[in-house]
Amino acid sequence: MANKLNGVYIPVFTSYDKDDKVNEEALRFHCRYLLDECKVQGLIPCGSTGGFAFMHDDEREFVIKTVLEEAKGKGEVFAGTASCATRDVIRYSKDAVSWGADGVMIVPPYYGSFSQEELFQHYRAIAEGVPEAKIILYNNPFSSHSDILPETVERLAAFDNIIAIKETTGIMQRVKDIQYRVGNKIEVVCGCDTLPFEFFLCGVTAWISGPGNLLPKQAEKLYQLAVVQKDLAAADSYFKDVRPAFEIIENGPYVAMVIAGLGWRGHPVGSPRRPILPLTEEYAVPLKKELKRLGYKVD
Repeated sequence: MANKLNGVYIPVFTSYDKDDKVNEEALRFHCRYLLDECKVQGLIPCGSTGGFAFMHDDEREFVIKTVLEEAKGKGEVFAGTASCATRDVIRYSKDAVSWGADGVMIVPPYYGSFSQEELFQHYRAIAEGVPEAKIILYNNPFSSHSDILPETVERLAAFDNIIAIKETTGIMQRVKDIQYRVGNKIEVVCGCDTLPFEFFLCGVTAWISGPGNLLPKQAEKLYQLAVVQKDLAAADSYFKDVRPAFEIIENGPYVAMVIAGLGWRGHPVGSPRRPILPLTEEYAVPLKKELKRLGYKVD
């Protein structure tokens, strides 16, 4: 059976204007850049990169609906619908699907460290409460402080609308462990931006890339070489060249890096929302150097 997700998906950042309101111009410009020029396969608004935890409900609605407008007929949209309370995740997910989202992506509740049984019951309630939603689990223990272990993924495979897991731990044996346990009932998606080539070697066919906001053409080219053309030698050589840029962004304050990097290239990006601060020189200098090496003009 073919995988359900194929290609590069970008969790779209949210920027703000001088009055701390969502910068609609920047959001629409960026969606068009990603879909029209870079040809990525899908967008994910209100994920971790999108700063969902810092947004009011009306802002989440505005951002998701705006991305849906821009992506119509061009790419899939999986809305980030995470929250601390299970009942709120169900509400956000119902809303997103009713607005036209293809599905939702949900990181574990981000305040607390939950047991495997608590995580299972959380996602079970969502899957049963929103059966119309295609669900991507988002395993990010670094931010959520909860790790969705392979045995829990195996239990969640009983729900047909849970279709994938974005795996960010960087523990490569997790990929095969999940695949061997569940086949493609729940497929693994690359969520570690320094390891996409390794994920592709394991049969993964989708990459959700936060740094891909700044480097979407590079992410898309690697996907095309490794997955579509299956030219692994060329993909390996290409990734050797672009990996340092992804590594710099992955290991720094990457939301601020994405916003600053696109701004240097002339994109209207606005500002991050506090508590995220603008990029400091400590991180700006190596990022500018790497972007210049890749051929970008940065001011």
